[in-house]
Amino acid sequence: MSQQNVVDKVIIITGAAQGLGAATAVLLGGAKAIVCACDIKEDQLKNVVQAINDAGGTACFYRLDVSNEEDVRQTVDNIMSEHGRIDALINNAATDTTLSIEDLSIADWDRTLAVNLRGPFLLAKAVYPILKQQGGGHIVNITSTAAKRTWTEATAYHASKWGLLGFSHALHAEARRDNIKVTAVVSGGMRTPFILERFPDTDPAVLQDPKNVAETVRFVLTQPDETVIPEVMVLPMRETSWP
Repeated sequence: MSQQNVVDKVIIITGAAQGLGAATAVLLGGAKAIVCACDIKEDQLKNVVQAINDAGGTACFYRLDVSNEEDVRQTVDNIMSEHGRIDALINNAATDTTLSIEDLSIADWDRTLAVNLRGPFLLAKAVYPILKQQGGGHIVNITSTAAKRTWTEATAYHASKWGLLGFSHALHAEARRDNIKVTAVVSGGMRTPFILERFPDTDPAVLQDPKNVAETVRFVLTQPDETVIPEVMVLPMRETSWP
């Protein structure tokens, strides 16, 4: 069977205001998908959406707190009202607090797990019946090599990303019976604010361009109908910390 494309596919992307989310939104917008860009950073999000539309693509912005159940429900309802369908969900929004367990507050832990793990669950749960009723669709969860290894001062982040990888594989097993594809994209370090602001001593040359990971997201979305990629890892050539 031939490779699919994303033309006119309605695709939700969370955390779309910067980094990988923005790169994925721009790439898919350029490939003529209908991009539903979501983030809490409204001003940056509007800039991403305007860039896509100015380049001839189609994008809309939605202010969304992925950890808020009512916010997620309302946003999905709005997208369905405006576009009539949803073809794919890319769970990309993430946060972190780089502190030791002694310094990490319970509120920090709860917020990290709420955004990184509860958020993908809430969104997947909201779109699942829509995809099922439509006869199929795709959920892509952006996880990290933080789901495969550990470093210090990151207990909440690791717990959330290991959890997201487990959730993704469990959902893959469950969703395939409803013709819904689920993919975990395990990304190595990228030249994004998420890494460079938290770890300013990191050499950008050992990281990868988020556009490269966005290309992988497009690749998994365009597999033939009979094929699904449950997990794919994308690493920078020069990042030697894994493995």
